[in-house]
Amino acid sequence: MSQRLHILITVAIITGFIFLPGCTSPPNPPSTITPTPPITPGNASDLTNQNAPDAATFSTYPSQTKLHTPDVPVGLKFVAGGFSAPMQVADPHDGSGRLFLVDQNGYVKIFFMNGTVLEQPFLDVRDRMVRIEPTYDERGLLSVAFHPDYALNGRVFAYYSAPLRSGADPAWSCTNHLSEFRISALDPNQVDMTSETVLLQVDKPYQNHNGGTLLFGPDDGYLYLPLGDGGRADDTGMGHTPLIGNGQDLSTLHGKVIRIDVDSTSPGKLYAIPPDNPFLVNASILPEIYAYGFRNPAYATFDSGKSHKMFIASAGQQLFESVDIVYRGGNYGWNIREGTHCFNPQNNLQPLPGSCPTTGYRGEPLIGPVVELGHDVGNTIVGGVVYRGSMMPALQGSYLFGTWADGNRMSGGGTLLIAAPPSDLDIGTLPDDAAALTPAHNAMWITRILSVENNPNGRINAFIRGLSENPNHEVLVLINQNAGPGLSPPNSGQIWQMVPASTPGLVDTSTTPP
Repeated sequence: MSQRLHILITVAIITGFIFLPGCTSPPNPPSTITPTPPITPGNASDLTNQNAPDAATFSTYPSQTKLHTPDVPVGLKFVAGGFSAPMQVADPHDGSGRLFLVDQNGYVKIFFMNGTVLEQPFLDVRDRMVRIEPTYDERGLLSVAFHPDYALNGRVFAYYSAPLRSGADPAWSCTNHLSEFRISALDPNQVDMTSETVLLQVDKPYQNHNGGTLLFGPDDGYLYLPLGDGGRADDTGMGHTPLIGNGQDLSTLHGKVIRIDVDSTSPGKLYAIPPDNPFLVNASILPEIYAYGFRNPAYATFDSGKSHKMFIASAGQQLFESVDIVYRGGNYGWNIREGTHCFNPQNNLQPLPGSCPTTGYRGEPLIGPVVELGHDVGNTIVGGVVYRGSMMPALQGSYLFGTWADGNRMSGGGTLLIAAPPSDLDIGTLPDDAAALTPAHNAMWITRILSVENNPNGRINAFIRGLSENPNHEVLVLINQNAGPGLSPPNSGQIWQMVPASTPGLVDTSTTPP
């Protein structure tokens, strides 16, 4: 397969990536990978979406997005402010009306849709985190998730970057913690910080590519966590598997979506492995893995409506940003491909010319994105929710997302976008398993710009940090004025609700309403 060394290879594994509390050694002992036939045969069709009409294209930099017209007008209504680097809004679904704003700097604050923000943090791990750089850093407190029975058991889970654990390579960056906390017996608006149980530790060679959105599956109740490829660039360098990269290496959790059962335990673990995880029959593959082949799957959501499918917005290297629908056992191609295109590790500013593999090293089909952005609309994709609200019925069932910044990474100017499924696709009929996927299931969605009323050129005069849902499934847009998590300008983080463009009193997002 020409220039990708797409052959059966044996690769020595770099150890020390993963440490599970309670284990006396990493679950990833020194070993070799010998690619084998896929566990499931997969669909023989090409699922990559290469050369699809709605794929992004490249002739010269920047890469070009296939945008449909007209733009879709929307408004933004101010909800609350005074945050630093807002990452996520989490809903406990406990009927209290409380929502929980996750700030990258290490704390969670409770707010209400009427704009009230409680001053005392609900959760605060600032004294447990690695020091993060104020100008730019991808580490920090990245997400929280409430147990499906939170109203009864008070269990909340957090994913954050801690200093390197004892025994980790001292040249590496941090150890990411997946931790469980319990609500305080004395105050329902505070976590008992002494209750922390670290369920999983993932050592990171570099500060970037952490993944990060904790999610409970709406149908199975299991906890999902997308993890980045380890960082740096190109899936190469210290801590990356030679030749194939971490994304394609099934003996590391880097570049994967993992799925675990936090209501049970398995020998040597503080959680259990779901019995239908896709790779349990192969002892050489880490059992936590649900899907693989990701670069930095930083934003994930489950469709709260018809499909209950997981959507991931994954940042590309230099050219292409992706939205993927995640299927059990699927290989999403990194670093064989960047989006729908063949990745060129020797020159990441242009796709690799010539033929490109459509299957992975084990013979499994590579699954391409359903949405692909070039950098003409902005830099770094930010996810994302499938709209299931009632205020904007024309948006029903579409995926709403954005870009973190414009082409100048340090100047803000994020763009909001919408992707609608093909008219002949019934999203409720999508399969669960990658082995059952067809090109028709994985057809690319139709992308348009969301033009924000009363904002110059329809763009947001800020960095877009994330999109979330409120209890009514309306969309919340999280912004700030900082490229990094720093406090200059101070407390510029804000929450805005997406509303119809005809809503009275809309203002420019660069102006905080009184």
